[in-house]
Amino acid sequence: MPAISSGKVLVSGANGFIAAWVVRSLLEEGFSVRGTVRSASKSAHLQKEFASYGDKFELVVVPDITQEGAFDEAVQGVDAIEHTASPFHFNAIEPEELITPAIHGTLGILRSALKHGKSVKRIIVTSSCAAVLQIEPEPKTFSELDWNEQAPKEVAEMGRSTPPMTTYRASKTLAERAAWDFVEKHKSEIGWDLVVLNPPFVFGPHIHEALTPDALNTSSRQFYTMLTEPSSPAVRHTGSCWVDVRDLGRAHVLALLKPAAGGERIIVSAGPFVWQDWLDAAPESPKYEKGAPGAGKDAVHQIRYDASKSGRVLGMTVYLRWRRLREIRRAIGRRGDGKQR
Repeated sequence: MPAISSGKVLVSGANGFIAAWVVRSLLEEGFSVRGTVRSASKSAHLQKEFASYGDKFELVVVPDITQEGAFDEAVQGVDAIEHTASPFHFNAIEPEELITPAIHGTLGILRSALKHGKSVKRIIVTSSCAAVLQIEPEPKTFSELDWNEQAPKEVAEMGRSTPPMTTYRASKTLAERAAWDFVEKHKSEIGWDLVVLNPPFVFGPHIHEALTPDALNTSSRQFYTMLTEPSSPAVRHTGSCWVDVRDLGRAHVLALLKPAAGGERIIVSAGPFVWQDWLDAAPESPKYEKGAPGAGKDAVHQIRYDASKSGRVLGMTVYLRWRRLREIRRAIGRRGDGKQR
């Protein structure tokens, strides 16, 4: 499939943490953007945020992404789709509360593209490294060849007793599997190709509407909590892998611009961290505990990701430099335009 360097892109869930940066990155690249939100009340902030782009930015309301045909009108007249709308929270009582909208939302937008997206050339789905990793007894480096078969199995066995993080991982695994299966099943009918981006924890400044810590997205709220609430040294020395939200936004643009990205599953990761790393990078403040500075350097990272494909296919090692810990720590308390939150 040829690269897409101009035209209109549909971004689902445009008022989300990642999606707002995808919107900004697309607009900065010269694309027009049609974003979806669940209600008109969620559009005011974005309209103000991107007012300088005039009619190159528009919003449409899609109240329920799980409803049949929810995206039928939204996909018409767009050249590409960036599907970012998927639930990420730990409040579900039944696993299906998280899994069903993740799968149905993804399949719904693909079905709408098949039926009504006559001009669509590429669809990019935001999955997660949650669909890649499995909990192993020894440290392991995962790649795009790995799939999280563990989480869906545990959900099937444990039901509502499943730990929230496991349920979330299962939702991402099953939704991504469903997307690839859909493309395989309909490959003779579709006129577009699929790209899936798999980030780990996503941190960075927010430009979506979040006026209080409680209104932050899940990953940012966890970041905020770890730095502002007392926790045990053992917790401070645990972590995972991360990527800067601005770099992930750029990755979504590169996934349109690069012909070779079509049909690829791509991990986008800046590397491992432990929570103590962020405390070490942070300036002195009475708002949080500094923990044991330097202790993070001896941490054993159980999970790493081979992100070399993002360099080969997207050219991210050429286009981008991963954000430093100190920069991201300074930015986390500020909006994307530099204003204090």
